[in-house]
Amino acid sequence: MRIVPHLLGAAVAAALISSPAMAAELTGTLKKINDSGTITLGHRDASIPFSYIADASGKPVGYSHDIQLAIVEALKKDLNKPDLQVKYNLVTSQTRIPLVQNGTVDVECGSTTNNVERQQQVDFSVGIFEIGTRLLSKTDSKYKDFPDLAGKNVVTTAGTTSERILKAMNADKQMKMNVISAKDHGESFQMLESGRAVAFMMDDALLAGEMAKAKKPADWSVTGTPQSYEIYGCMVRKDDAPFKKAVDDAIVALYKSGEINKIYAKWFQSPIPPKGLNLNFPMSEELKALIANPTDKAADEKKS
Repeated sequence: MRIVPHLLGAAVAAALISSPAMAAELTGTLKKINDSGTITLGHRDASIPFSYIADASGKPVGYSHDIQLAIVEALKKDLNKPDLQVKYNLVTSQTRIPLVQNGTVDVECGSTTNNVERQQQVDFSVGIFEIGTRLLSKTDSKYKDFPDLAGKNVVTTAGTTSERILKAMNADKQMKMNVISAKDHGESFQMLESGRAVAFMMDDALLAGEMAKAKKPADWSVTGTPQSYEIYGCMVRKDDAPFKKAVDDAIVALYKSGEINKIYAKWFQSPIPPKGLNLNFPMSEELKALIANPTDKAADEKKS
């Protein structure tokens, strides 16, 4: 069949316009990914059940990581690169922002709180989770809330918003706590489990993850009045609007399709690796609202 030239040209133009990432000349991170044929994902090693390493393969798994992989699949279609290669780069609470800023990591989805301070350094996707900052302590402990911690050893993880909140509380209320800043959540829980701290302050979902992997999960309880409500987002480089839009669009598509409910059930209401333990952590009303009305605002901005 003979194809009329002007119709062929129109078809090509329509095909290009139909792909958002290809509708205009690529710039920034999209160009970097397209030209290199690779995308580098920042991940954590101990943020259960969001982003962590569960076995000897060294590859990350988790709720946030599944969202990250959905972003990759969307980019494969947007860029028409079905063979797009994925590279992994381990980040910590202290290194995650610099590694996004300097281009080592293209997108980081883990347990990173979107707040106004960090928005000066990186951009955030629409929110992927909402938490409250609380305490983990022994079920039979008398240290159940923050006023109980005066003069005691309390552990948190370095480089987190919980560390900042806890230190500010200690100074403002002159509580004389000994605030211990561990290198990661796993080490924080070890400090608690060994008795070197009476409580561990962190995001409630992460505390549930640490409790689930304990030798005796029933010995531990998430407790205390939340000191903040925080929204996690995926980090991307600042002022790269086309890439941020591609990431946001991929996450919103997960929400609209309902696929996010399957991902949530997989990581929060089913047995998870490596021990096959179930966090039994139902989806909060706050997270349901975030999924229904996605926003890239921080929790304080959203509620102000």
